[in-house]
Amino acid sequence: MKDKWGRTIDYLRLSLTDRCNLRCRYCMPEAVESVGHDAVLRYEEMLTICRAALALGIDRFKITGGEPLVRKGALSFMAALKALPGVRSVTLTTNGLLLEKALPELVRLGIDGINISLDTLDAGQYASLTGGGNLHTVIRALEAAAADGVNAKVNAVLLKETKDQLLPLADLARRLPVDVRFIELMPIGYGTSLPGLGADETLAVLKEAYPDLAATAERRGNGPASYYASAALKGRIGFIAANSHAFCRTCNRLRLTSTGFLKPCLCYDDGVDLRCLLRSGKTAEQVQRDAAQAMAAAIAEKPAQHCFAEHKGISEHKTMNQIGG
Repeated sequence: MKDKWGRTIDYLRLSLTDRCNLRCRYCMPEAVESVGHDAVLRYEEMLTICRAALALGIDRFKITGGEPLVRKGALSFMAALKALPGVRSVTLTTNGLLLEKALPELVRLGIDGINISLDTLDAGQYASLTGGGNLHTVIRALEAAAADGVNAKVNAVLLKETKDQLLPLADLARRLPVDVRFIELMPIGYGTSLPGLGADETLAVLKEAYPDLAATAERRGNGPASYYASAALKGRIGFIAANSHAFCRTCNRLRLTSTGFLKPCLCYDDGVDLRCLLRSGKTAEQVQRDAAQAMAAAIAEKPAQHCFAEHKGISEHKTMNQIGG
């Protein structure tokens, strides 16, 4: 389905939970409370929304959180989603702590890609940034995913304090067939209080180590990343630069929170409460039809662009774990 700006909307980020087993400073510090279990959508409710999305031509799904693998039944849900007629891809974003155990089942269900959040390769710094996470557990999971032939990507948020980790992180794409993507810190939630790095500054550092690093026209996923290649790398270097190089003209996504709120844009607290429709007491067919109509209306009102450059215009004040990362 196209929005009023002519963009094809074919990608839904689906948050299974706002809970997480880490406490990353820019996402979910200790002070953040989780919502109650009754407020979170049941898996069958999520599948109803996915069926409604498919009816609108949305056939790419990203499973997010919080940390999606902390929710019981997450793997069975992904298998059920993969089995829906018309689904083109189902991918997962995870912090990696529970990934090694889940990996065999993810491979069996045919997961189309796994993104692992990893901002530093310094074990002490990683523990500090994440509230006690074990770096070596994540690295083992990443190496196992690569060995299993999974389309694996590393997502690294660009922070001032991790600038010395740019080259160590990029080196993962040299020794493993994985893409390393650097993501500008978005001014949402606790991200407003931390200093970040820009994509241009990061690219300059990387080009000193990889002089032949050059932009490619490849599309290596469902999202907005731009990619760079070097003969020295097995994978690619990617950038998601929402602040300095806005990609709103080609935005193809919607976000669904774990509580059933559909967001057309990360920047604004606007959207549609689908949970009310799902729990209206109507028949399954009526609910799916109503959900499709509500999603179509949200797509029709999707804004032309975000306003990250003008923070006063941002109306979304929830934390990143609450809105699907």
